[in-house]
Amino acid sequence: MKEILIVEDNLPLSGILKGWLEKKGYAATTALDEPKARRLLQSRDISLVLADVRLPEGDGIALLEWMRVQHVHIPYVIMTSYATVTDAVRAIKLGAVDYLSKPVDKERLLALADELTENPTTHACLRNYFQRSSPQVRHVEKMATLVAPSDLSVVVLGANGTGKEAVAHTIHLRSTRRGMPFVAVNCGAIPQGLAESYFFGHVKGAFTSADSNKEGCFHEAEGGTLFLDEIGNLPERMQALLLRVLQEKRYCPVGSNRERKADVRIVAATNADLPRAIREGTFREDLYHRICEFEIEMPTLAECREDILPLAGFFREQFSKELKKETEGFDTVAQEMMLAYGWPGNIRELRRRTKRAVLLAEGALIRCEDLGLGTNVAEAGRDEEPLPALNGETGEKWRILEALKRCGSNKKEAARLLGIDRATLYRKIKKYELQGNMD
Repeated sequence: MKEILIVEDNLPLSGILKGWLEKKGYAATTALDEPKARRLLQSRDISLVLADVRLPEGDGIALLEWMRVQHVHIPYVIMTSYATVTDAVRAIKLGAVDYLSKPVDKERLLALADELTENPTTHACLRNYFQRSSPQVRHVEKMATLVAPSDLSVVVLGANGTGKEAVAHTIHLRSTRRGMPFVAVNCGAIPQGLAESYFFGHVKGAFTSADSNKEGCFHEAEGGTLFLDEIGNLPERMQALLLRVLQEKRYCPVGSNRERKADVRIVAATNADLPRAIREGTFREDLYHRICEFEIEMPTLAECREDILPLAGFFREQFSKELKKETEGFDTVAQEMMLAYGWPGNIRELRRRTKRAVLLAEGALIRCEDLGLGTNVAEAGRDEEPLPALNGETGEKWRILEALKRCGSNKKEAARLLGIDRATLYRKIKKYELQGNMD
């Protein structure tokens, strides 16, 4: 049974919350102050924390800070009658996934409990993304927090494996639509000829294999967020249909003449250079302007080297539990290798290699051989010194120019050295107006 910790000094309210949760089938335990909450978090298997900001000893923000330092990865919700934007943003920046204003709405509380305890691993991953210390990730968090309460359409740009879906999900969780569905669609994986049905559904008899009615992802996401991953791969005909629906906010299932309302927020993601695709005629400019009301660009893992070891540690703990392998950390050589490696697959590759390493580890400490990095990094190290991780725009410009210099202006090799894809490199060259410096 999933156990929820209620940190609240108002005993009547604490009792009411406990009763609501227990009637829904949860186990609930209470703490009056921060010290007792810490002890319970250390001794009990807690799935969710509901904490008041104001406590007689300590406060909810301090408890959240302590959990962050202690690497206690549990979904955390702030409750306060002093609910302000400042309080909410501060809590969310520290890793809280949401906040509740007092008086607490019963249905909202139970919906949050269901959502946050259903898949704690997913939410731990989301929180861990924003517990990273690099300024690049802090900037992404700032942008996601800023745009989330609005209903603007968002495009998240970045190389594969940089955490675009995690950011999209975070925008949803921090929006006014957070109690409604989040539906993710991989636009590059939709079977040819079925895209319209996939998005809008169909009625029985609409085509040969339509032996029953089927709802599409617009219906599934009604009232919530529709995440369109790899939108650059969307077929041309589907681009036109999607644009029409977004403009008119109505659609018809295939084979039906009855219109349905389309109340969804669009968050899209791509690793493609959409302005270039527009110039080449493979992506509609009008659709681009419709979905790109706000843009967030994801940094690569190579650009955030101070995050590599903390992320690796998080994944090691996760997979040690999952695979029932006792590991304590990474040896010195493995750490050096991870910091030197280019991580072309970004966070996804780090996660995959760490899982492999936990499985292969013969002792408490993971070695570079377990990670499968020995050959890769050793060979790279003989030919090129890793680019230093420099912060800010000036540092990024220098890294790009240095990479291009080392690679004789070969953009493919420069992108590899930087740990980004060529589309991202082209965008950054244009952004910083570096073309003239390459001649």
